[in-house]
Amino acid sequence: MEFSSKLLENAVYEMSQLPGIGKRTALRLVLHLLKQPEERTNLLSNALVKLKSEVNFCECCNNISDTKLCEICANPKRDETLVCVVEDIRDVMAIENTSQYNGLYHVLGGKISPMEGVGPQDLNINALLKRVQKGTISELIFALSSTMEGDTTNFYIYRQLEGMEVVTSTIARGISVGDELEYADEVTLGRSILNRVPFENSIKAG
Repeated sequence: MEFSSKLLENAVYEMSQLPGIGKRTALRLVLHLLKQPEERTNLLSNALVKLKSEVNFCECCNNISDTKLCEICANPKRDETLVCVVEDIRDVMAIENTSQYNGLYHVLGGKISPMEGVGPQDLNINALLKRVQKGTISELIFALSSTMEGDTTNFYIYRQLEGMEVVTSTIARGISVGDELEYADEVTLGRSILNRVPFENSIKAG
Protein backbone atom coordinates (compact mmCIF):
# COMPACT_ATOMS: atom_id res chain seq x y z
CA MET A 1 0.00 0.00 0.00
CA GLU A 2 1.55 3.26 -1.19
CA PHE A 3 1.03 6.45 0.85
CA SER A 4 1.36 10.03 -0.32
CA SER A 5 2.06 11.16 3.25
CA LYS A 6 4.31 9.76 5.94
CA LEU A 7 1.94 11.15 8.57
CA LEU A 8 -0.93 9.23 6.98
CA GLU A 9 1.17 6.07 6.76
CA ASN A 10 2.13 6.28 10.44
CA ALA A 11 -1.47 6.83 11.51
CA VAL A 12 -2.67 3.87 9.43
CA TYR A 13 0.08 1.66 10.84
CA GLU A 14 -0.83 2.49 14.44
CA MET A 15 -4.55 1.98 13.78
CA SER A 16 -3.87 -1.39 12.14
CA GLN A 17 -2.22 -2.62 15.35
CA LEU A 18 -5.68 -2.85 16.93
CA PRO A 19 -7.18 -6.38 16.96
CA GLY A 20 -9.36 -7.14 13.97
CA ILE A 21 -8.25 -4.03 12.07
CA GLY A 22 -6.47 -4.63 8.77
CA LYS A 23 -4.63 -1.94 6.82
CA ARG A 24 -7.57 -1.19 4.50
CA THR A 25 -9.96 -0.75 7.43
CA ALA A 26 -7.32 1.30 9.24
CA LEU A 27 -6.98 3.57 6.22
CA ARG A 28 -10.76 4.05 6.05
CA LEU A 29 -10.91 4.95 9.75
CA VAL A 30 -7.97 7.35 9.54
CA LEU A 31 -9.43 9.13 6.49
CA HIS A 32 -12.76 9.39 8.34
CA LEU A 33 -11.02 10.99 11.33
CA LEU A 34 -9.19 13.34 9.00
CA LYS A 35 -12.51 14.66 7.70
CA GLN A 36 -13.89 15.27 11.18
CA PRO A 37 -13.61 18.64 12.96
CA GLU A 38 -10.39 18.92 14.95
CA GLU A 39 -12.43 19.12 18.15
CA ARG A 40 -13.97 15.67 17.48
CA THR A 41 -10.55 14.11 16.89
CA ASN A 42 -9.20 15.74 20.05
CA LEU A 43 -12.10 14.31 22.08
CA LEU A 44 -11.21 10.81 20.87
CA SER A 45 -7.48 11.16 21.52
CA ASN A 46 -8.06 12.70 24.96
CA ALA A 47 -10.48 9.91 25.91
CA LEU A 48 -7.88 7.29 24.98
CA VAL A 49 -5.09 9.07 26.87
CA LYS A 50 -7.25 9.46 29.99
CA LEU A 51 -8.34 5.83 29.75
CA LYS A 52 -4.74 4.63 29.71
CA SER A 53 -3.45 6.97 32.41
CA GLU A 54 -6.38 7.12 34.82
CA VAL A 55 -8.23 3.80 34.61
CA ASN A 56 -8.25 1.60 37.73
CA PHE A 57 -8.67 -2.10 38.26
CA CYS A 58 -11.03 -3.11 41.04
CA GLU A 59 -8.95 -4.15 44.04
CA CYS A 60 -11.42 -6.96 44.73
CA CYS A 61 -12.27 -8.56 41.37
CA ASN A 62 -9.81 -6.88 38.94
CA ASN A 63 -12.63 -5.50 36.80
CA ILE A 64 -11.97 -2.20 35.02
CA SER A 65 -13.23 0.64 37.20
CA ASP A 66 -13.06 4.37 37.81
CA THR A 67 -12.67 3.78 41.55
CA LYS A 68 -10.92 1.34 43.90
CA LEU A 69 -14.02 -0.86 43.98
CA CYS A 70 -16.05 -1.39 40.83
CA GLU A 71 -19.79 -0.71 40.88
CA ILE A 72 -20.57 -4.43 41.02
CA CYS A 73 -18.39 -5.18 44.04
CA ALA A 74 -19.60 -2.02 45.80
CA ASN A 75 -23.27 -2.89 45.29
CA PRO A 76 -24.68 -4.20 48.62
CA LYS A 77 -27.51 -5.94 46.74
CA ARG A 78 -25.13 -8.35 45.01
CA ASP A 79 -24.68 -11.87 46.44
CA GLU A 80 -21.11 -11.84 47.77
CA THR A 81 -21.19 -15.60 48.44
CA LEU A 82 -21.31 -16.30 44.69
CA VAL A 83 -18.32 -15.52 42.45
CA CYS A 84 -18.17 -16.04 38.70
CA VAL A 85 -14.65 -16.59 37.34
CA VAL A 86 -14.15 -15.06 33.88
CA GLU A 87 -11.31 -14.33 31.51
CA ASP A 88 -11.73 -10.58 31.00
CA ILE A 89 -13.99 -7.54 31.17
CA ARG A 90 -15.85 -8.51 27.97
CA ASP A 91 -17.15 -11.62 29.70
CA VAL A 92 -18.37 -9.58 32.67
CA MET A 93 -20.28 -7.33 30.27
CA ALA A 94 -21.74 -10.32 28.41
CA ILE A 95 -23.00 -11.97 31.60
CA GLU A 96 -24.35 -8.70 33.02
CA ASN A 97 -26.36 -8.21 29.83
CA THR A 98 -28.26 -11.44 30.55
CA SER A 99 -29.71 -10.02 33.83
CA GLN A 100 -29.64 -13.61 35.13
CA TYR A 101 -26.73 -13.32 37.56
CA ASN A 102 -26.59 -11.38 40.83
CA GLY A 103 -23.27 -12.47 42.31
CA LEU A 104 -19.76 -11.04 42.06
CA TYR A 105 -16.95 -11.70 39.58
CA HIS A 106 -13.27 -12.47 39.46
CA VAL A 107 -11.43 -11.42 36.30
CA LEU A 108 -8.38 -13.60 35.64
CA GLY A 109 -6.94 -11.44 32.87
CA GLY A 110 -6.49 -14.35 30.48
CA LYS A 111 -6.23 -18.14 30.28
CA ILE A 112 -3.35 -20.55 30.82
CA SER A 113 -1.74 -21.04 27.42
CA PRO A 114 1.75 -22.58 27.26
CA MET A 115 1.84 -21.98 23.49
CA GLU A 116 1.58 -18.24 24.13
CA GLY A 117 3.82 -18.30 27.19
CA VAL A 118 0.97 -17.61 29.64
CA GLY A 119 1.28 -19.54 32.90
CA PRO A 120 -0.72 -19.51 36.15
CA GLN A 121 1.64 -16.91 37.59
CA ASP A 122 0.62 -14.48 34.83
CA LEU A 123 -3.05 -14.56 35.84
CA ASN A 124 -4.98 -13.30 38.88
CA ILE A 125 -5.30 -16.80 40.32
CA ASN A 126 -3.54 -16.16 43.64
CA ALA A 127 -5.88 -13.24 44.32
CA LEU A 128 -8.84 -15.57 43.71
CA LEU A 129 -7.47 -18.17 46.15
CA LYS A 130 -7.04 -15.47 48.78
CA ARG A 131 -10.67 -14.40 48.31
CA VAL A 132 -11.82 -17.98 48.83
CA GLN A 133 -9.62 -18.37 51.92
CA LYS A 134 -11.49 -15.51 53.60
CA GLY A 135 -14.46 -17.86 53.88
CA THR A 136 -17.20 -15.58 52.54
CA ILE A 137 -17.52 -17.34 49.17
CA SER A 138 -19.70 -20.44 49.06
CA GLU A 139 -19.62 -21.13 45.30
CA LEU A 140 -17.28 -20.43 42.40
CA ILE A 141 -18.75 -20.57 38.90
CA PHE A 142 -16.17 -21.26 36.19
CA ALA A 143 -17.30 -19.29 33.14
CA LEU A 144 -14.28 -19.46 30.88
CA SER A 145 -14.74 -20.27 27.20
CA SER A 146 -14.97 -23.97 26.40
CA THR A 147 -11.58 -24.18 24.70
CA MET A 148 -8.58 -26.30 25.64
CA GLU A 149 -7.02 -23.26 27.34
CA GLY A 150 -10.23 -22.50 29.21
CA ASP A 151 -10.61 -26.10 30.40
CA THR A 152 -6.96 -26.22 31.45
CA THR A 153 -7.37 -23.03 33.50
CA ASN A 154 -10.54 -24.31 35.13
CA PHE A 155 -8.88 -27.58 36.12
CA TYR A 156 -5.76 -25.84 37.45
CA ILE A 157 -7.84 -23.58 39.71
CA TYR A 158 -9.99 -26.54 40.78
CA ARG A 159 -6.88 -28.41 41.92
CA GLN A 160 -5.62 -25.35 43.81
CA LEU A 161 -8.91 -25.22 45.71
CA GLU A 162 -8.56 -28.70 47.16
CA GLY A 163 -9.16 -28.62 50.91
CA MET A 164 -11.04 -25.33 50.78
CA GLU A 165 -14.72 -25.26 51.68
CA VAL A 166 -16.17 -23.94 48.45
CA VAL A 167 -18.50 -25.44 45.84
CA THR A 168 -17.24 -25.30 42.25
CA SER A 169 -19.54 -25.34 39.25
CA THR A 170 -19.27 -24.60 35.55
CA ILE A 171 -21.70 -23.06 33.10
CA ALA A 172 -23.82 -25.58 31.18
CA ARG A 173 -22.59 -26.52 27.75
CA GLY A 174 -25.26 -24.52 25.96
CA ILE A 175 -22.17 -22.65 24.80
CA SER A 176 -20.63 -24.64 21.95
CA VAL A 177 -17.19 -26.12 22.48
CA GLY A 178 -14.56 -23.67 21.28
CA ASP A 179 -16.87 -20.65 21.54
CA GLU A 180 -15.85 -17.47 23.34
CA LEU A 181 -18.29 -16.28 25.99
CA GLU A 182 -18.61 -12.76 24.62
CA TYR A 183 -20.08 -14.01 21.32
CA ALA A 184 -22.86 -16.10 22.89
CA ASP A 185 -26.38 -14.71 22.66
CA GLU A 186 -27.84 -13.42 25.91
CA VAL A 187 -30.56 -16.07 26.22
CA THR A 188 -28.15 -18.98 25.74
CA LEU A 189 -25.60 -17.48 28.10
CA GLY A 190 -28.21 -16.72 30.74
CA ARG A 191 -29.54 -20.27 30.62
CA SER A 192 -26.04 -21.73 30.80
CA ILE A 193 -25.47 -19.86 34.08
CA LEU A 194 -28.82 -20.81 35.59
CA ASN A 195 -28.33 -24.46 34.54
CA ARG A 196 -24.73 -24.67 35.73
CA VAL A 197 -23.44 -28.08 36.81
CA PRO A 198 -20.93 -29.22 39.46
CA PHE A 199 -17.41 -28.91 38.07
CA GLU A 200 -16.68 -32.56 38.96
CA ASN A 201 -19.38 -33.61 36.49
CA SER A 202 -17.73 -31.67 33.67
CA ILE A 203 -14.45 -33.49 34.33
CA LYS A 204 -16.17 -36.88 34.16
CA ALA A 205 -18.01 -35.85 31.01
CA GLY A 206 -14.72 -34.86 29.39
